[in-house]
This record gives sequence, structure tokens and C-alpha cells, in this order.
Amino acid sequence: MSEQIARGWQRPSIYDVAKQAGVSHMTVSRVLNGHPNIRESTRERVLQAIDEMNYTRSSIARALATRRAMRIGILVDSPVQWGPNSTLRAIESAARDAGYAISAFSISDDEESQIDTGVVELVTQGVDALCVIAPRASSLDLLRQQSTGLPTLVIKAESDPEMHTAAVDQRAGAMAAVMHLIELGHRSIAHLSGPLDWYDARAREQGWRDALADAGLPIAPPVVGDWTSDYGYTFGKTYDFADATAVFAANDQMALGLVHGLSERGLKVPDDISVVGFDDLPDARHFLPPLTTVRQDFAALGALALQIIIAAIEGEEVTEHDIIEPRLIVRGSTAPPRS
Repeated sequence: MSEQIARGWQRPSIYDVAKQAGVSHMTVSRVLNGHPNIRESTRERVLQAIDEMNYTRSSIARALATRRAMRIGILVDSPVQWGPNSTLRAIESAARDAGYAISAFSISDDEESQIDTGVVELVTQGVDALCVIAPRASSLDLLRQQSTGLPTLVIKAESDPEMHTAAVDQRAGAMAAVMHLIELGHRSIAHLSGPLDWYDARAREQGWRDALADAGLPIAPPVVGDWTSDYGYTFGKTYDFADATAVFAANDQMALGLVHGLSERGLKVPDDISVVGFDDLPDARHFLPPLTTVRQDFAALGALALQIIIAAIEGEEVTEHDIIEPRLIVRGSTAPPRS
């Protein structure tokens, strides 16, 4: 039985090609990248191994045929947060399905200066395109100072004149959340926003404002949070709700803390205060009470991002801005206000 048959469905790796050809994986890499200092006999052995191992549909074969790296660089700002992390994983999955590899460079909240380093590192790896998960305006401003010459897609809800963009429609999701509360009869709805340097936080706040304005309802100044449950908890314990009967929290983590803080204050959700979150974390349905929230389809976003990136790589016409519609998930944390 040949090694390939014994291997079954598993796709051979560059190490398998190297073993078949009797060379190192670095030699295979040099052949794939057209390195000039390779003996012709060695090059032929590597190409023969690729053929024997049925690599005709693999990213290696396509890289040989197209002279592309079949690799996409992803620059990820604030990767520990739910949205950027989920977006990264969705794009990685879509890239694998499309036969592309991923190189990622992460930037934490206190490392904005690393953006230059990240772009240089990804570009020097020979990527075919860049995908930027840049939720903060300050990060994107630094990125604009870079000129790579590569097709670039930014994951953000607002269109951008300089780059392709794709995102979940944050404003529409926020409007759906607030309209749900209005339809239940709430007339004073507070907002616990995310940091307003974040594009998503801005769009969600705008959706809250627009829904209230469309209904002719008062708009109190939002409270700007930091995405954490701890902040939501402090808000729930200390905020002067006055006549507010509902809160739209900009993410589920702050909503979780908010419900905790309200309970310690002696207020019940949704009897005294209704709460809506945003994201639909996997645990949101297990909150007490289960959380009404806005679900983002990250799998669809990943597939859309890859579609745009590959079309840009291949020189096809690309829509400048595409969005995925979110979905309101109604659970037990919202109810009509007390009469």
C-alpha cells in the first residue's frame, strides 16, 4: 500500500513532499519560491514528488502555476476581544477552504506602535494580500501611513475610500435591539457603549441614537465603557437610572456585569430593567436571565472577506463595501416595562 493510500483523506504537507523527494522542507520551499540556487535534478525530484502525491489541487501546485504564495497576511488589532478573535478564526477557516494559508500578526491595546512592525513582517513573508481586523480608529490611522502595493481589505462597518471593507452591519444590529425595546413599550432607554475609538462601538451608539430619534424619544448621554464585565457591574450598581426602564449594552460581557450589578442593587431583570446585549456569546443563552442580544454571523463574514480578497488578488472587479446583516435573538432579559 502506498503512503498516499495509507494516508486516506489527509492532505499531504510540505514535510510529506520533502520526505518523498528526499530533501528538507526548506528545499521544497525554495523550489516553490523559484529560488535560483537549486540544482536542476533536485528541482525535478521535488516537482515529481508533488505530482506523485496528487498535489495538483493543493495550494503548492497553484502557487507553482500562478507564482503566488497562496498566503494572506492578517493584521489583528486587540485579538483578545470577542469580535476580532472570532473574525480571525472565521477568516482562517474560510482561507483553508479556499486553499490559502494565513500569516497573522497581533497587536494588543498598548502596542499600537507595533503596526509598522506587523505590516513589514507580513509583507516580507511574501503574502498575496492583507486583511486588517482593525476595530480602533487610531490603529487604522497608523496603517494608512503604510504603502504595501498589496490588495488590502479592512474589517470595519464603515466604508473607506482607500481600502476594500467588509463587516457585520453594526448600526443595523443596534437599531434592531433598540427598536425591540421600543416595541415592548420602553420610552427611556440608556446606553452603555464600548470605547468610542472603536468603529463598532461608534456604529452601535449611532444605531441606538437613530432608533430613539426615529421614535421621537429622548436621548440621554451614553456611558462609555471598556467592553468588560467589571465595567458593566460597576455601571449596574451605581448608575442613576432615573426614569430609564431599559439598557442597551454594546456587548454581552458588559451586559453580564450589568445584570450582576443590578441584582446586587435589588433590581430584577427584566421586571425592573430590561437589558439587551450585542454579539450573542456562546454563553449568552445561559445568563440569568438568558440574554436578549444581537448575533453576528462571523462564518459568513469570513467567507465574504475571503471572496473579496481572492477577487482582488485575481484582478477581478470588487465591491468596495459589503456588509452582513445581523440577527436579533430575543430571550428572557427583555419584557414590557411595569405600568
